[in-house]
Amino acid sequence: MSNKTLIIGAGGVGNVVAFKCAMNAQTFGEITLASRTVSKCDAIAANVKERVGVEIQTSSLDADSVPELIELFNKVKPNVVINVALPYQDLTIMDACVACGIDYLDTANYEHPDTAKFEYKEQWARDDDFKKANIMALLGSGFDPGVTNVFCAYAQKHYFDEIHTIDILDCNAGDHGYPFATNFNPEINLREVSANGRYWEHGKWVETKPMEIMQVWDYPEVGEKDSYLLYHEEMESLVKHIKGLKRIRFFMTFGESYLTHMKCLENVGMLGIKEVEHKGMKIVPMEFLSTLLPDPATLGERTTGKTNIGIYAKGIKDGKEKTIYIYQVSDHEKCYEEVMSQGVSYTTGVPAMIGAKLMLENKWQNKGVYNMEEFNPDPFMEELMVQGLPWKIIKE
Repeated sequence: MSNKTLIIGAGGVGNVVAFKCAMNAQTFGEITLASRTVSKCDAIAANVKERVGVEIQTSSLDADSVPELIELFNKVKPNVVINVALPYQDLTIMDACVACGIDYLDTANYEHPDTAKFEYKEQWARDDDFKKANIMALLGSGFDPGVTNVFCAYAQKHYFDEIHTIDILDCNAGDHGYPFATNFNPEINLREVSANGRYWEHGKWVETKPMEIMQVWDYPEVGEKDSYLLYHEEMESLVKHIKGLKRIRFFMTFGESYLTHMKCLENVGMLGIKEVEHKGMKIVPMEFLSTLLPDPATLGERTTGKTNIGIYAKGIKDGKEKTIYIYQVSDHEKCYEEVMSQGVSYTTGVPAMIGAKLMLENKWQNKGVYNMEEFNPDPFMEELMVQGLPWKIIKE
């Protein structure tokens, strides 16, 4: 019996997921793409039909509404729901999956619209609900979180007896030509970057001021880039599952122009997430700013350069110190040529498809709520090689 797949979200990542699922239609079967703006779904479906030759059904959906989600789930009857909507909507989609007995996957942890905070707490709390419903939730199946978690699990399985330190290193050396724009949802991006940094060391979290810690890293195929310490959600699960870990940090590259623009916007209150009154109307500054900035989904055809994301791990193997660097390089123009999206969307969307593929093929399957590193990394690493995200290892 053929599978049925429901994708929720029609932004840049949703576009990539739709294309890649269609390219693997033997696994994903009948594909439906749903979003609040059905015209975006229709445009993606038309491009997929023209380029891949696979029909995708489309539907209008308010992912904030559990009853509306349940209604669509009962109509489509999917085997898996791939959530690439906003992180604000993770919980409603998870609850609808529990109600209907459908496996769930997302690429980023839940965020409350009124609180700039990243944590898995509320999603992990649904573990019993998923077990009782005899279904599975796979959290954070993007690149970081996602592939970086799998890189850590792969290093732990094949190269170390204990991993002592991990640096997750995220470089986007792409150029879209705008003075200022974000490569994914502006609200999520700017909340993430402007928040205090955090890293985990010797069993506790250490908080830093935004952009307080910087290191210069030489990224293969890209070169030396200023890399700033941020908090990122994959660290929260990795500290639970990597044996012997003493420290984990996350670094991301930013250009001087981006940081200057962001600081100016922050100084005048445009990064605020609380309502303010303007001429008798209530507006949220960050939401208003989001409407002014270029839509990330439109950046693909004008973005050049490369991304490089990976992990640098140190630890012990057979009593000897060992260091490895696992990374993946993507080219923005090649990504657009394949699926009409730039590299940041591509490197998130392809792993979402792979995670769902492994679930449907029962290679990654259990009941409850799981993070990526809790499964055997080998089949995922093999899929990366054939699905457009080949990786490399440097051993020291």
